Order: sequence, then structure tokens, then C-alpha cells
Amino acid sequence: MAKKYLGIFLLFLTAVLSGCVTQISRVEITPAVEFEQSPAGSLQNPIIDSDMSLPEALRKESPPKFKARQRLIDVLYYSFDGKIHKGQLVIDARLVEDIRKVFQVALENKFPITSVIPISHSRFFQDGKWNEDDQSMLANNTSAFNYRLATAGKSLSKHAYGFAIDINPVQNPYIKGKIVLPPKAVYDISKPGTLSPDCPVVKTFIGLGWTWGGNWKSLKDYQHFEKVLPQGCAG
Repeated sequence: MAKKYLGIFLLFLTAVLSGCVTQISRVEITPAVEFEQSPAGSLQNPIIDSDMSLPEALRKESPPKFKARQRLIDVLYYSFDGKIHKGQLVIDARLVEDIRKVFQVALENKFPITSVIPISHSRFFQDGKWNEDDQSMLANNTSAFNYRLATAGKSLSKHAYGFAIDINPVQNPYIKGKIVLPPKAVYDISKPGTLSPDCPVVKTFIGLGWTWGGNWKSLKDYQHFEKVLPQGCAG
């Protein structure tokens, strides 16, 4: 009798399990959700203008003690194409936070910047020699550290120390008498990307203790901002 009931139980259990398998086999497997990538030129997916390593960004010859003070930072900016770009800037380590604040203000105000590429990029090396300052200005490129002499001078530029930055040279030229750099550039505050006393970028720099070349008397260097720091520390 016990064997009879055991046999019935086993048949029942087999039927139940068979039904479960059938139900499981009918379950539809939902495919993994595909997340759509943000469009190129958005804050989440900026257009890359520069993606250099620190050694690459410092490959132009300069004294080791000057290079030791520099840092390579990524910056986001609104460009003239109406999209968000990512570039890089080489600056004295102690000025990194100032630069981050300025670029945040520029981005929030949609102040257009053409490109931000270190002057050690191969695009500024031509015919076996560096011609970075002229080429960078002609390209309307924004840059900071550059081991060179001051324009029309015999002493080192503030750029050589990583104490200066030039922004949108084409809209904001260097003007001294009949000398205009880059050549044929025109300063017109009604044009996008032009720096003026009322520009949030200029106000932010000045508020952080920087000097603007647009306020100089003997010449105008509208693209240029500098903040001189003690030179004895690497930061």
C-alpha cells in the first residue's frame, strides 16, 4: 500500500516539475537596455581638441626647473561652432585653481574659445623648428606656458614661467603702434570671443589678482593675462 502511494506521489511530482520547466522555457528574456550616447559636442561628450600627456606637452626645450613648476590640466569650453570642446593648458601649479574658475565662468556665459592646445603640439612645429607663438596666434589658439622671450623684448616672457595665458588672439590682438599680432587682426568688442572690461572672463581674472594686457598704457595686449608669483617654489 505504501508503495502504491509512493508511486502516485512520484508521478504527481514529475508532472509538477515538468510544468515548471515548460513555464520557464516560455519566459521571454528581455535584451539588455542600450544606453544612447550623448551627442558629440555636449557637456557629457565634448569634442576633443587636445589629449596630450604631460611629457608631450613639455617636449619643447626649456630648463628643468621651469618645467617642474608646470601642470597640465583639462578644460571645457564653448567654442565658435556652438559645441562644447575639451582642450588642455599648461600653467604654473599654483595657478591651476584660478584657471579652472575662469574657464567655468567662460563656459557658463558661453564665451566662445576657438581651441586650447599646448604650444608643444606638433601642429606648431614646422620645418624642423618651433614657430609656436606665431602659429598659435594665427590658429586663434589659447595657450599659457611657453618658454620664450617677451614680444619685442630681450627678457623672458611671463609665459616662460607659466604665469600668463593668451585667449583668442585673433579677436584680441597685441597692438603697439603699427604692429598688430596676429597680422590683420581687428579688435572689435561687438564680436563674439572678444575680451572687454565688462566681459565676465576679464572680471574674473582681475578679481583673482591677474593683470589684463587690455589695461596697459604703452601698448595693448588684449589676449594676455598674467599673475606673477615668487619663482623659488615649484608648487
